[in-house]
Amino acid sequence: MSAYTEPINVAAIFFVVLVFVLFIPWLIYTYRKYNYLPLSTTLISFSFIFYFLSALFLVLLPLPEIRDTCSLQKPDTQHYSLMPFRFVVNTFDNSSIVLSQPGTYRLLFSQPSFYQAFFNFLLLLPFGVYLRYFFQSKKYWKKALGITFLLTLFYEITQVTGIYGIYNCAYRIFDVDDLMLNTTGGVVGFFIAPAVLALFPSKKKINEKAERLLALDQVRGMSVLLAVIIDIFISDMVVKVVLKMTNVNEVSEFIANTIALFVAFFIIPWIWNGYTVGTKIMRYRYDSKVSRAETNKRLFKRFGAIYAMYFTTVIANTLNNVEVSMDSPFYKASIFLTLGAGIIFIILSMVLFIHVMLVVFGKEKRRFYFDESSDLYTTRKKM
Repeated sequence: MSAYTEPINVAAIFFVVLVFVLFIPWLIYTYRKYNYLPLSTTLISFSFIFYFLSALFLVLLPLPEIRDTCSLQKPDTQHYSLMPFRFVVNTFDNSSIVLSQPGTYRLLFSQPSFYQAFFNFLLLLPFGVYLRYFFQSKKYWKKALGITFLLTLFYEITQVTGIYGIYNCAYRIFDVDDLMLNTTGGVVGFFIAPAVLALFPSKKKINEKAERLLALDQVRGMSVLLAVIIDIFISDMVVKVVLKMTNVNEVSEFIANTIALFVAFFIIPWIWNGYTVGTKIMRYRYDSKVSRAETNKRLFKRFGAIYAMYFTTVIANTLNNVEVSMDSPFYKASIFLTLGAGIIFIILSMVLFIHVMLVVFGKEKRRFYFDESSDLYTTRKKM
């Protein structure tokens, strides 16, 4: 059983790493495309990644401990099996099954060759289900057949070549039965997929909701949050690059961050008709619904609201890092000052977190404080 569970455990570890790397880009892509996050699309896409990793590792693992796999094998070792349906012959040869005696059929389930064949059938069955989701119509079954065959052929070639020369001899054989069983499983999965996919909304319904949101000109809270994250990330990267090129102190770093935020949240949208880099990526812009001059005034207010949070954080960190000698008459005051700054920082962090959760998951009843205070509106309409 460990031959199956260990590769899946390894796949789970790789999957967690990939989720950590891909989740934010996935959110950006999804909100750009649909203006909301379809849970079914996310679940299917990430489950496909996990399934694909599991299938790959089940085929490849466990790996040999040394690269010289030829030394572990006899000189006449055969690395391929080209006789079709050999698994049927092996199953009956190694058992006491008698076709004329149905009572012996139960012995079939105790044969390793039967379980191996059944596993190969199941291996690409989910792949066929995913293909049906991506293709949507059963008329593409021939494409599904071709893709499934090419995938299982890739698996077999990878094995017989010792992962393309990493090992000097194949550590698993090229088996034509595996080709047939894997491909058959994928095609069967393609045809039975509607029974599984009925649990999820169709792509048509997802696209209809996306078009409805676009017609209503609604920009979801998550889109706004992602745009702010993108702008702050880019600003931070620019500042780090600039600071690496110069010798700076904390004051210079503070000034550089201030300038970067000012450019990102005021100068760029002022020049770019209400777009920041983040909102451009997320396909929306800011407008006052009054005039261009009024929009620019409110953009400055929005920058001020965002900057206020950064400034408060800097002050709290500065006070928290103040070091006063125990001999100083201000030592006790510095302790209370540091404690107070820490408490204020924790409270602000909690309030900000709750605010973000309420906006993102509050069914669009609230806006972020920087948009509300500046009285700016998000729109997908171009000027």
